[in-house]
Amino acid sequence: MKMKRLRNLLPALLLLVSLTARADEGMWLLQLMQEQHAIDLMKKQGLQLNALDLYNPDGISIKDAVGIFGGGCTGEIISPDGLILTNHHCGYSFIQQHSSVENDYLTDGFWALNREMELPTPQLKFTFVERIEDITDLVNARIAAGEITEAESFTASFLKKTAQELHAASDLNQTKGIVPQALPFYAGNKFYLIYKKVYSDVRMVAAPPSSIGKFGGETDNWMWPRHTGDFSMFRIYTAPDGEPADYAPENIPLKAKKHLSISLRGIEEGDYAMIMGFPGSTSRYLTVSEVVERMEATNAPRIVIRGARQEVLKAEMNASDKIRIQYANKYAGSSNYWKNSIGMNKAIIDNDVLGTKAAQEANFLEFATQNKDTDYMEVVGKIDGAVARTSPLLYQRTCLVEALFSAIEFRSPYTLFDEMKEALEAADTEKQQEVAEKFRAAYDRIHNKDYDHEVDRKVAVAMLPLYAELIAAENRPEIYHRIEAEYNGEYDRFIAEMYTGSVFATRENLEAFLQDPSVAAIDSDPGTAFSRSVAGKVQQLGTELTPLYEELNLLHKTYIRGLGEMKLPVPSYPDANFTIRATYGTIRSYSPRDGVKYHYYTTAKGILEKEDPEDREFIVPAELKTLIENQDFGRYALPTGELPVCFLSDNDITGGNSGSPVLNGNGELIGCAFDGNWESLSGDINFDSDLQRCINVDIRYILFILDKLGGCGHLLDEMTIVE
Repeated sequence: MKMKRLRNLLPALLLLVSLTARADEGMWLLQLMQEQHAIDLMKKQGLQLNALDLYNPDGISIKDAVGIFGGGCTGEIISPDGLILTNHHCGYSFIQQHSSVENDYLTDGFWALNREMELPTPQLKFTFVERIEDITDLVNARIAAGEITEAESFTASFLKKTAQELHAASDLNQTKGIVPQALPFYAGNKFYLIYKKVYSDVRMVAAPPSSIGKFGGETDNWMWPRHTGDFSMFRIYTAPDGEPADYAPENIPLKAKKHLSISLRGIEEGDYAMIMGFPGSTSRYLTVSEVVERMEATNAPRIVIRGARQEVLKAEMNASDKIRIQYANKYAGSSNYWKNSIGMNKAIIDNDVLGTKAAQEANFLEFATQNKDTDYMEVVGKIDGAVARTSPLLYQRTCLVEALFSAIEFRSPYTLFDEMKEALEAADTEKQQEVAEKFRAAYDRIHNKDYDHEVDRKVAVAMLPLYAELIAAENRPEIYHRIEAEYNGEYDRFIAEMYTGSVFATRENLEAFLQDPSVAAIDSDPGTAFSRSVAGKVQQLGTELTPLYEELNLLHKTYIRGLGEMKLPVPSYPDANFTIRATYGTIRSYSPRDGVKYHYYTTAKGILEKEDPEDREFIVPAELKTLIENQDFGRYALPTGELPVCFLSDNDITGGNSGSPVLNGNGELIGCAFDGNWESLSGDINFDSDLQRCINVDIRYILFILDKLGGCGHLLDEMTIVE
């Protein structure tokens, strides 16, 4: 009966008979733009293109110029030869990968003045969406036939197997670089199969110095007004036949199916603005109890723990250029969502998100009661009951992962010790030699070029007692009981022994152990005990949470289906899940509080106003300062003679959209999205069109830096620029 009702309601979920949706809210699925009439709303707002210009399942469209950069950002193709534009912070780890004290590209920037200078970047990939298929009926048929349960339809194992089976039977089976991915949408009320094409030879082309690409640093992060040139450029290379291939000297630049034209015509308040990209994750359909859980079980402990770790890292980075380069990307990644968590908790209160969610629940109950739908009438209460059980476990897991699993990098691969122990007990010398080589490889992975053992020890000194303050003794990993019993609760003494005496603490310790391995040495190793204990606790909490999340998945499926029905005829969009989406709106100022009005763009004048030579975050490169003082802006200047730097739009974006193209009504590139604003950091949970803004770097500032500072006129020559 439930499956029959689901089939009957799915068309209603997507039906639109009235164009009443707010034009600036929604991360819309490209494959549903026409069905949901989103394209009509876009045209009403100012889009001059047709639906097939944005997404054409049988031809080439703007979709083919936008892809996933690395593992968590968006990038766009801006030349026929596969030139990628993305954010500086998206390319940051790869810029850091190429940096050293001798070649400090983080500080000095990098400009490839010809293609021979473009740097191969191992592990960096760029991914296009090749095809999208609706597989909802297939999944529902398997549920109806009893092949899987509804709960199993959400599992990674089922989705991966389904994707592989469908790929094997498709015409893309022999196409190089294709990776299939099946995912639930609308909380499992819809399923899509996405065929991705992955390119693995991506080379670094251009990156401004961090004093431009990260200007304002942690202070300005999530803030407006902004003056950050947050961009970097890379290029896709292919095998000579044009197909994806790993790096090889004979590879050639990608002959792009589609590249974006660039507009230098400028922008005005109220102009149409569209963003296409890969938003990572939103939670727009949470209940009140789930929002409180996010605040208290995830954000609050993350704020405390990351703040403590960052204090240690900042002190070490300020004292050493070597440490600064090693830990630059780690610090940036940590601080980004540390500050986001602070801002989100503040915005939830300031913007009365709990009140909005409570009103939504009241409206939904009224809707369910009028329709005499028992499932809908009961679902919020059931979600609240499940959350009461998940919250304490989630709090424990957040503290554990943040403090002991992520913050502390040094760990002992205890499974390798188990292998060695088995070989020793079996007196299998050949196996011992085989495992010994694994030990050496593991040591190299731990003590990599971006790791400093002493810095990590200082982090551990901060983390172990902090975790104990946050978690009751009975809920801590077993290693804490050992520290109490054997070290009299002295964390520093245990840490000193772990960081000096463990097999993996030094190369000398490792080789001494491998020369004469013993079961006794394995059993007494403090690093192994620590790693095994922490991993065991993570696994235990995961085991306890899994059935609760399975229950919540099914409850959310019911709740979100019901919310979709309640909204009709206005269409619903699914939560972000790092799949390609379009969002549209306008160039727009905002007023965050009484008496304050923020203009929609900034200029280079603000760079000099913020300059502080004593603060690493606000250093202005001498050459850039001279250009600004002389107003040497060339064709990139405004009619007033000023140089635009950043601008605001009211597009609905989130993490993952970093690097996304901002397009005008003609589909031309006007900017690159890189941030949200402080006042709306509750936007992942509740969109507020009055406050939520996307912060973008103006394409004119990007080209100015490339041209005037980087001397990269050859890159501009390969772009299609409209003036």
